[in-house]
Amino acid sequence: MVRNRARCWTLDALADVRRALPFPLLGLDSDNGGEFINHHLAAWCAAQEITLTRSRPLNKNDGCFVEQKNWSVVRREVGYGRYDTQAERELIAAIYADLRLYVNFFLPSAKLLSRERRGARVRKRYDEPATPYQRLLALKALDEETAARLEAEYLSLNPAELRRRLTDNEKKLARMCSLKMETRRKEVAATA
Repeated sequence: MVRNRARCWTLDALADVRRALPFPLLGLDSDNGGEFINHHLAAWCAAQEITLTRSRPLNKNDGCFVEQKNWSVVRREVGYGRYDTQAERELIAAIYADLRLYVNFFLPSAKLLSRERRGARVRKRYDEPATPYQRLLALKALDEETAARLEAEYLSLNPAELRRRLTDNEKKLARMCSLKMETRRKEVAATA
């Protein structure tokens, strides 16, 4: 989790993402936030040979595939609290580390293949559910070393243990946020 939207934190986070990916990062498609649309990020992408594109202004549905994961993955796990202390950021980093493993290795999703409309009725066809890990292996785009590394990582994981750790850390985060809000309310009441 980045400290704020300053360019140094954004560039550091993107470099971390790039290092963690099991394949080369070829492009970055962002919304129109100032943390992404600036000369520093454009220069970094040019130096790294990464294509930088952005969504169209005033078309918030351009990022729908990314935005759908904000609820189904991120917000469902950590909520909408304001996490601004170092302890909260560290706990969120731990949650995201486990969540990345849990979602990519153990949560299958079905992709929409086709949609057919007949009058008011819409018929949708989906492919077989698969995890992101299984989809990546099916592409056969990884070199043998990377595929073996991912397989070893997959075999070393226990989904029940990951889920327990996620649940425990989410409860800790909720307690931290609740305690912080209670403290702030008392401070405001004391000054009134």
